[in-house]
Parts: sequence; structure tokens; C-alpha cells
Amino acid sequence: MTFDGRVALVTGASRGIGRAVAVDLCGKGADVALIGRDAAALAETALACGAVRSGARTLVVVADVADRAAVEGAVDETVEKLGGIHFAIANAGQSVDALLLRMKPEILEQMLSVNLKSAFYLCGAVAKPMMRQRGGSIVLVSSIVGITGNAGQAAYAASKAGLFGLLKSLAKELGSRNIRVNAVAPGIIETAMTEKMPAAMREYVVKQTALGRPGKPEDVSGVVSFLCSDAAGYITGQTIVVDGGVVM
Repeated sequence: MTFDGRVALVTGASRGIGRAVAVDLCGKGADVALIGRDAAALAETALACGAVRSGARTLVVVADVADRAAVEGAVDETVEKLGGIHFAIANAGQSVDALLLRMKPEILEQMLSVNLKSAFYLCGAVAKPMMRQRGGSIVLVSSIVGITGNAGQAAYAASKAGLFGLLKSLAKELGSRNIRVNAVAPGIIETAMTEKMPAAMREYVVKQTALGRPGKPEDVSGVVSFLCSDAAGYITGQTIVVDGGVVM
């Protein structure tokens, strides 16, 4: 897979899966726009991109992806400074756990805004330049919790499950313009989010995986790069589960 001359935009690129995706795409030749709220962490991602490919072009854009205007501005800046957008990865996400009867309305709104609405805004913003280019690939980063559900994560699961409906609808809307829309659904991946899990719960989840280990961000980024590549040119509207063998 080589992405020479192509431009990727990655939200939530400051750490974890987002950083791994940005570095992987950059290492394969793409120029990458890094979107997130933590300027210092985004700068670290830019340095990591430069380390894997000399001369790589990266663009750091500090923006709140839950703000539609901010997302549209980030997309416009990417097109202006990097020359287009060929791949868009909606990776920004957040998890706040709470049982249904203890869940505050603001938690639900927060999960929907960060995990679902931000992806909707990104897809709408990148569709225009991709249509002008007559092609592109959009990848949404969901979760197996959106497939299986999980006690104490109703808001998170609902927001991640919503991405599946979004991708299938957009795949049908944009397919005639040669724009593909797919998703990945990671299981337990070694990120800052999963580090907060209680040890007993983490051990239980890991035991449910057929491979008997948690995944690494790079286990997800390789799949994202595949979905962006010409090798996946006839794949759209699909979700690839990357969970070590939990959902089978």
C-alpha cells in the first residue's frame, strides 16, 4: 500500500489509535492533517510522523470536533494547505461510564456529540472535496461495544452503534461518486481510555479474546490503512471487527 500524493485527515490524532493511524498513513506516503484539542500531543504525533518518513508534510489543526463550524474549518484548512483530502478517519471518541439509572442527561449529550455528531460533521465536510476529486475513502472508528452493548456503557454503546447506521447510509449516498465509507470496531486496545479500566474488568475482557491479549493501536491502524487503499476499492458500507476474537 502506497499513498504517495494523497492527503489524509485524522480526528483524535493526539494519541492512541488516532496517532497510530496517522503515523501508519504517513509512513506509507500520505500527507496528514492532525485534528484534536491537545496542541502539545498533536505536535508529538507530527514528530512521530516525521520520524517514519523524511519530508512528510503534516498539518496540526487544534479544533473541537463536536463543533460543526470547527470541523468545517479544519477541512477547509486541510484542502487549502495540503491540496485536498483523499482519506478521512473519524477517530475522535470518549467514554464516560454510568448505569442507566444514574446517567445524567449531559453524559448522553456528551457521548453523542463527541462520538457520533462529530463523525456526521466530518463526513459532511469532506464529502464536498471528495466529490470534486471524484473519489475518496472515509473510515469511522466505532467499537465492539456498539455491537454487543455493555452494562454501564449505554450512552457510549448507543453513540458508537449510531456510526453503523451512518456509514451504511453514506455508503449508499456517496457510492456513485466513488467515495467509500467503512468502519472498524476495535475491542480492548491498549490506549489511555482502557488504562482507566479496573484491573479485574480488564483481565476478564482479555480472557474473552481468542488471542488472549489486548490489542495495540497498530493492530487497528493497519486495517484502517487497508480500507483507505486501492486494495479495498470494492469494499464499502462494511465494518471490520478488530477485537482479537471476541465477537464471532
